[in-house]
Amino acid sequence: MGRDRFTFAHLADAHVGAWPRNPPLRDRLRQSVLRAVEVASARETEFLLISGDLFHTPVPDPSEVAPVAAALRAYGESGRRIYLIYGSHDYVAHRTSWLDVLSEAGVFVRVAPEAVRPEGKRWRLSWVEDQPTGARIAGISGRSHGLDREYYRSMDWSDFQAEPGFRIFQFHAGVEEYLPAHLREKVQGIRLEDLPRGLDYYAGGHIHYSYEGAGPGGGLLVNPGAVFGTSRTDIENGEAGRTHRGVVIVSVDGGRPTAEFVDTLEPGSILTLDVDVSGAPPDAVSALIAARVREAAPAAGTLVLPRLRGTLAGGRMTSLDLASARTALEHEGLELQVDARDVGSSLESISSTVSESTIETEEIERLLAEGPELPAWLRNVDGARLVHELLGELGTAKEEGQSSLDYYNLRRAGTRRLLDVPGPGTP
Repeated sequence: MGRDRFTFAHLADAHVGAWPRNPPLRDRLRQSVLRAVEVASARETEFLLISGDLFHTPVPDPSEVAPVAAALRAYGESGRRIYLIYGSHDYVAHRTSWLDVLSEAGVFVRVAPEAVRPEGKRWRLSWVEDQPTGARIAGISGRSHGLDREYYRSMDWSDFQAEPGFRIFQFHAGVEEYLPAHLREKVQGIRLEDLPRGLDYYAGGHIHYSYEGAGPGGGLLVNPGAVFGTSRTDIENGEAGRTHRGVVIVSVDGGRPTAEFVDTLEPGSILTLDVDVSGAPPDAVSALIAARVREAAPAAGTLVLPRLRGTLAGGRMTSLDLASARTALEHEGLELQVDARDVGSSLESISSTVSESTIETEEIERLLAEGPELPAWLRNVDGARLVHELLGELGTAKEEGQSSLDYYNLRRAGTRRLLDVPGPGTP
């Protein structure tokens, strides 16, 4: 008989080993993950759910794995349990990953060990039981290609739904109904209707932005957000309070769950700033940065991440002075990492007499005129316009924080739309 009162923890998207060329950010990520495990232990949780992407790659540096594996083992040695699904980053087909090794060593239980199944084939959802609480836990691991919805739709979850006790479903995919507005055009997710209905707790992952709501037919659906983040945008969203970073503590009372988001990044360890350099000469930028940082008055030991914006007055980007600000702030016990991608120079913004668009148009028209006999849909003005649109779609740059899988799926969907080709499974 299952208990109707207990507490568990839920985290996702730790991405241990991310920021491999940025030791300060990599170290802060690791410490935040270790702190999340400490919180789960201190709050006397019965078990910990990890909903994918514990590691940033299937085989990260062992020096990154070791402290996290030790913390997870210590959590389990006190009689607690860890239930994990693979994410799109730490899953790898036909190779052994660190997750496989730690699973075989008994550090955690893989909830969804099933192999990738043929597309469209019906399959039965299995589950494990957490013996002390009687909770049933099922899940689907993240996949490294864009067949999530078809895989979910092929799932037979009727037996799991009929199980007694508290039922948990772990998944590593965005839910379209809960995606924040700024991610709806960047991420292709599943829909609520693709999840098993009528369960008690839906433990999400994959989206580096926290949210909670109702699952299909009831229950609580929670996405913790990234424990730390893998992009400047993730960090800025966390610093601005737009998303949580850490672990979720779930209290079950009378069979009903409530979620508490606990942020685990050490307060004051990171400071993000916007610095407007519009109209400044390149050699004055360091002074602007230093003044803006001092105005914010961060504590010694803080990693300061200014993002520069605006158009410089004359000069070239190559003469942008950042070194003197970095040196001055280091003497004050601060570490500086500047993002200057949004800075332009008035001198370099002067366009040439022949734009890239003009050259592209002329070349397309030449190729369509000189090429072999073309199908009707590729002739004349309409054909040239279609080629322009295809080049624009395929040439869209990957946005910061956007996964390779989501980027690929969006480009593929856009190309199919332009060519009027139905997607997989479309009648």
